[in-house]
Amino acid sequence: MRLRILFEDNHLIAVYKPAGVLVQADDTGDICLKEIVEDYIVREYNKPGAAFVGVIHRIDRPVSGLVLMAKTSKALARMNKMFEEKTIQKTYWAVVHNHAESEESVELVNWILKDSAKNMVHCYNKARGAAKRAELSYKQIGASKGFSLFEVKPKTGRPHQIRAQMSYAGFPIAGDVKYGAKGFLSDQSIALHAYSLEFDHPISKEKVIIKCLPEKKNKWSLFD
Repeated sequence: MRLRILFEDNHLIAVYKPAGVLVQADDTGDICLKEIVEDYIVREYNKPGAAFVGVIHRIDRPVSGLVLMAKTSKALARMNKMFEEKTIQKTYWAVVHNHAESEESVELVNWILKDSAKNMVHCYNKARGAAKRAELSYKQIGASKGFSLFEVKPKTGRPHQIRAQMSYAGFPIAGDVKYGAKGFLSDQSIALHAYSLEFDHPISKEKVIIKCLPEKKNKWSLFD
């Protein structure tokens, strides 16, 4: 794939991840975004050995959008701490089935229990066993032909959180058959996109805002 760079300095690099590409290697052996970024840095800066690239956060394979990585160990450690302390604002866009009752922001609090055998999570409206609390807010920002465009801001970082919570609330994400969508999209992606990150730079402390629009295909073409 041709690497699309959204932001880069001496410490960080943000790139666009197409749906279907892994962020980090797994047992499939498929090439991953981390390896592509490492190769870019080696070639771009004529590095004699392997490049340091630290994965700060991940998005699911069928999800598209912005992924931020560290080019130095100092930046990686500080960004990891910011994610743990929830001082980074993540915003996703999602095309979902059905429409919200209003365009006001809605807070969702659920408990999520991972089912490793099925590689999915189950969502509940109250504490249950080992389930972990999951919080997000969503707001409808568009509607077209039975689908809505939601802006989603997760406050916690649970596996499959947005996918499960949206489905539980009655808004399954288009293409996400695992969580209740009515059918697959043509490229097997789901209409969930990591749209933006806002944070204080780990070294300079300056405010950084990075945005990444989804490609105009599948259900994304319903919205301007």
